[in-house]
Amino acid sequence: MIWRMIALLSAVALAVSGNNRTPAQDEPQFSHWDEAKLSQPAYQVVVDENVRIPMRDGVELVADVYRPDAPGRFPALILRTPYSKRGMGEERDSRWFAERGYVVVNQDVRGRYLSGGEFYAYRNEPDDGYDTDEWVAKQPWCNGKIGTLGGSYLGYTQLTQAIRGSRYLVSMATDVTSADIYHGWTYVDGAFHLGFALEWGAGTMYGSRGQYGKADYMHLPLMTADETIGKPNAHYRDWLKHPRRNDPYWEGISFEQETHRIAAPLLVATGWFDIFLRGALQDHGNIRKNGASELARNNKRMIIGPWTHFKTHGTRTGGGIDFGPEAVLNGLKLYLAWHDRFLKGIDNGMDRKPPLELFIMGENRWRYENEWPLARTRYTKYYIASDGRANSARGNGRLGTDPPAGAESDRYVYDPASPVPTLGGNVCCTSVPLGMRDHRPVEEREDVLVYSTPPLAQPVEVTGPITMKLYAATSARDTDWVARLLDVHPDGTAYNLQDGIVRARYREGKNRPASLLEPGKVYEYEIDMWATSNVFLPGHRIRLEITSSNFPRFDRNLNTGEDPATGTRMEKAEQTVYHSARYPSHVVLPIIPR
Repeated sequence: MIWRMIALLSAVALAVSGNNRTPAQDEPQFSHWDEAKLSQPAYQVVVDENVRIPMRDGVELVADVYRPDAPGRFPALILRTPYSKRGMGEERDSRWFAERGYVVVNQDVRGRYLSGGEFYAYRNEPDDGYDTDEWVAKQPWCNGKIGTLGGSYLGYTQLTQAIRGSRYLVSMATDVTSADIYHGWTYVDGAFHLGFALEWGAGTMYGSRGQYGKADYMHLPLMTADETIGKPNAHYRDWLKHPRRNDPYWEGISFEQETHRIAAPLLVATGWFDIFLRGALQDHGNIRKNGASELARNNKRMIIGPWTHFKTHGTRTGGGIDFGPEAVLNGLKLYLAWHDRFLKGIDNGMDRKPPLELFIMGENRWRYENEWPLARTRYTKYYIASDGRANSARGNGRLGTDPPAGAESDRYVYDPASPVPTLGGNVCCTSVPLGMRDHRPVEEREDVLVYSTPPLAQPVEVTGPITMKLYAATSARDTDWVARLLDVHPDGTAYNLQDGIVRARYREGKNRPASLLEPGKVYEYEIDMWATSNVFLPGHRIRLEITSSNFPRFDRNLNTGEDPATGTRMEKAEQTVYHSARYPSHVVLPIIPR
């Protein structure tokens, strides 16, 4: 289903804004609406199948057009998909909107299914989206006002056509997406997004086989891993050939620096465990501050729930925690209310909500906020420490706000032939586990360092961006460092909340020339651990894991310093993580006063 949000259950929660303002008691939750003010199903629907829409270069893209069976002109909703205009519930949902007085143009993107031209991921979406906007607005059934729908890749098509800026595009609603293709869809702080790039980029998008196993991901070199799941894939190999953001290859594909060009109101729903969360938060801040119109700046809205990429409608994150009926959202009605306001002018209050609605995990409630990060945040250093053996959950690793005491370091061996497996997290479109999972199996490993606080006496809320300052040395010329935040329940289950990775050769940034390490030298690393919102309840513990792999979400660092795309030789790395007065490794948590 294109919006991945279905049933609505009641959700009533205390809402507190970023400046400590408590909303009026009669102010509804942002994801709620007055049912009486929603467009009602008043029309029969007529479908124009396989309508050919010309692009500027003469290529024709094919769409099905769902129209109210009535005279007159209506606002149009465009969704542009690589997954077939008649798949994933598009036909049903398009009829649903058409019954309520919208024309829905459901289009296969260039080179997919019936549309002409050659498909190359991302490359043609901005111009093709703009050309589609211009064509739709001039049709006899359109009143000149256009909105957009769809999430994930369909959300990327929305953002990029909005950046191109058709004057007819006046309302946008999407989920689980971002304009930052390089730093989120493809690379994360130097590490290649292998699970996503191989299984989705080289597999799903080209109809390759649907079953993926360890051998597919373990294949070396990475450059030819696409052959294990089907056939050579041009864009998969191009992504590997261009590992730095300042490479001209990414221009016209990755638009994280151009979202300020968006002039239309934009609603985005996403999850704390979505693969594109970091990019979505970046887009939000840029549009709120620099959007191309006051209307866009004042009407950039974001909802973040306890969801994965595929579970924005559900109550579970993919693992063992059920967040209950509070977590369920009806995307169809949410987006209908949004477009009703900006395409039909219905005064339903959707333009008067605070910009953010966050689901606070742990307490499992929603809350409004006015800005990101929250203005009242108290950034607090939690230092790692041990008596010299933090290896596994059986070790003596400690986490706390006092400066480190005890041994000055912990050690482990990272073997790329036996990487730490991905168990949950911000994963998408792969066969590996995603979302919130019990990490006790991972914490049995000697190559995972584990640091925990004592059981908490009072609740501790962590809402906002998380960073790790790590001092470490290695015997290798290049290696990876992974940091993960977990919530340990009184029964010992350890649920992952968020993590981050840094590839050592890119420790100075994604646009700096790759710089290999001097073995044995202590380096300072900053690990972006993305963001979360969770209340650690009394009796729970805050935990940090440190290791050197998260596979196959990310490719393995082979530790040799060779090109990650073409290298095949592996070496074990002796890893040393420091936590002394001179090298006080710590995680910075965004603590929210209570």
